[in-house]
Amino acid sequence: MNLIRGSSYLKHGGRRTMGGAAAVELALLLIPMLILILGVAEFGRALYQYNTLTKAVRDAARYLSQFNPNDASAYDEAKEDAICLAVYGSLSCGGEVLVADLVPDMVSINTIAETSSAGVPITLVEVRITGFIFNFILNPLMFLGGGDQSITFDDIRAVMRQS
Repeated sequence: MNLIRGSSYLKHGGRRTMGGAAAVELALLLIPMLILILGVAEFGRALYQYNTLTKAVRDAARYLSQFNPNDASAYDEAKEDAICLAVYGSLSCGGEVLVADLVPDMVSINTIAETSSAGVPITLVEVRITGFIFNFILNPLMFLGGGDQSITFDDIRAVMRQS
């Protein structure tokens, strides 16, 4: 009984002193949690940019699908407008780009002449963004001692039938 009365157990309100153990545990868990949170945020940003590029390519292909590729002068103008639509989100090549580091040279347009199984000619238009590089703002692998500072997306493309 005397052991309990004289010990630090009763001196500190019934608890033994832990001497900052919670602060040490927080410090040990904070670094992996920050790396995980930064990784999720960067992955979400990469998905957002990829989705924006996918929609831009689809919109440009949809716009071009309305034009006849046999009318050379009107089709060339429509191709320029489609490139502006893919990069800037509007038919005029002005304003802010949809995604940082996207330039008109990354957008290519191909017209493909196919023949259906019934022998009917079909004209397809393909709009493609090639070589887009996603740059990390805060690379979570930096804390682990390495990793790439950027990711190059595969070609993003859309194909639609022309009228």
